[in-house]
Amino acid sequence: MLTLADVSKSYATRTLFSDVSLFIARSDRYGLVGHNGAGKTTLFNLILGKDAPDEGTIEWERGADFGYLPQESAPVGEETILEIATSGKKLLPDSDEDYDIDYSLEPRAKKILAGLGFREEDHLRLAKSFSGGWVMRAHIARLLVSEPALLLLDEPTNHLDLEALLWFQEYLTQYPGGLVVISHDRAFLNMLCTGILELRAGTLHRYTGNYDDYLVEKEARKGQQASAFKNQQRQIAHLQKFVDRFGAKASMASRAKSKEKQIERLEKVAVDEPEDDLKRIYFKFAKTPRSGLKVVTLEHVQQAYGDHVVYRDLNFEAERGQSIVLVGPNGAGKSTFLKILADVVPIQAGTRELGSNVVPGYFAQNRAENLRADATVLQNVMDLHTEENRLSEQNVRAILGAFLFRKDDVYKKVSVLSGGEKSRLALARLLVNPPNLLLMDEPTTHLDIASIDALVTALKGYEGTFIFISHDVYFIRALAKNVLHVHSGRLTAYAGDYDYYLEKSRATNARAALTAGFVDARPAHNNTMANSMPGGLGKDVSKDEERARKTKLKQLRIEVGHLEEKVSQLEAQQNELTTALEAPETYTQPGKPQHLNRELSHVVDQLQTATHEWEKAAATLAELEKAG
Repeated sequence: MLTLADVSKSYATRTLFSDVSLFIARSDRYGLVGHNGAGKTTLFNLILGKDAPDEGTIEWERGADFGYLPQESAPVGEETILEIATSGKKLLPDSDEDYDIDYSLEPRAKKILAGLGFREEDHLRLAKSFSGGWVMRAHIARLLVSEPALLLLDEPTNHLDLEALLWFQEYLTQYPGGLVVISHDRAFLNMLCTGILELRAGTLHRYTGNYDDYLVEKEARKGQQASAFKNQQRQIAHLQKFVDRFGAKASMASRAKSKEKQIERLEKVAVDEPEDDLKRIYFKFAKTPRSGLKVVTLEHVQQAYGDHVVYRDLNFEAERGQSIVLVGPNGAGKSTFLKILADVVPIQAGTRELGSNVVPGYFAQNRAENLRADATVLQNVMDLHTEENRLSEQNVRAILGAFLFRKDDVYKKVSVLSGGEKSRLALARLLVNPPNLLLMDEPTTHLDIASIDALVTALKGYEGTFIFISHDVYFIRALAKNVLHVHSGRLTAYAGDYDYYLEKSRATNARAALTAGFVDARPAHNNTMANSMPGGLGKDVSKDEERARKTKLKQLRIEVGHLEEKVSQLEAQQNELTTALEAPETYTQPGKPQHLNRELSHVVDQLQTATHEWEKAAATLAELEKAG
């Protein structure tokens, strides 16, 4: 379908890549990876014909078409969401003789828009009334509706919440065409790709399998290359030793000359020494001031947006050194909860109290919230200068250099930075006055995989309290020691890591469980009951009292039995609904996930009430039995 032969591209004195050759068939599904700036988007632009290669050729099979999703959306005009999704094609005939209408186009577009999170009332709204992320979703719908032979997707997951991402991922597994996707999302690449293309050091390396397979094969190749390099260097050194020793002797001159030619031939075909992997960010958090044991406390907090109540009577407490991930359905209030902790939004009732010596730091999901768009990279960090930190331009340049802002890069305006560069700048600002309460909302968005690894390494050495939201399961598993499930204004804490949460919540899909609406609401049964009933019960009770006690015991046993049965039934319903929410086919039915989440919320409420009643009756029963 597409052939690249010996393609090279340079800008000024910098060669992005050279001698790139690649054949893409209709069934191929490639992930294109490499550090930021390696030339991935440039390679896409050459394939699309937006730019021309310096050398080499790019040829399409006759009749093959492609669909392209860029990282950022172009400005929109007066078109509606449905018009974008249907590529502006006519949906209704103008006259009886107007036969060129595809009547399947509109229902197909509406089904795909629903899967990507659009409501039916959104379809006829002007696209310019939506945020850039939602406009990008409409363009994703446009590509899926038109079904080109090859999809070229540049960071598509950046614009999707997890529910839409799971639907999109499942849809692509059934997509009839080819796929080349630039992504930093490991789970996405693992699910979809049968091959990985890595742009590294100006060369395109091809690997078979998904992203995990690529990592294994890359290490194996690196080992083989290192071994071959050592053997060749050993052979060259041995030959050079002969030349150095006998080159000046007339009797050995011809043999020494022959050895020199051998060295030249070996150097021409020599294997390069393995690179220690490209430029990548590296940093670590400075030692933070030690806070008190209680870091932040919320009591009886209420928060609403208009008529929509997010939290009512919210209570929470975090202790020093905890690392907590927030999970739960989209719209449950996770980002609002983080903003309340960060004091970014004022609470409407209740109290928020920081502990002794606590210094909070907030990393917003929208990086621009904490950055001045009209200022340079350097100015955005210099803004943090205080008498205490005595920040100098030299200090700032050293910090920015660790985040790959070097030389004239520091004079770039924030408004022209890529998403990845804004994320790196926001991280750099955190290092100036390191907080001991770190609150991060989707910190891995826009970061390449090498940068995500660097962030994980830095956070593993972080000594403060860390509370975060992420849909990157790899990132969560690496860092979370506790899980806090947010749903319907309630918090359910899991005193273990993410795998413990999956086990206790009985989830079968690690990624879907991030937004599932279930709650493991039934607390562990407390076998320690009250020592005695009010007034006490002795052995010398009267026969009437004994008969009354036995009657009460019988009634309580029946009641406890009924309540246990009710709890079991509700738990079974909860498991059924949870399983349905984890099933990929659920997300192909418009409105089905929302309906299931509402039903699950109702079941959870009933389960909590029934569990409370069961525990209360069981406690009373245990006391009566103990007294007897």
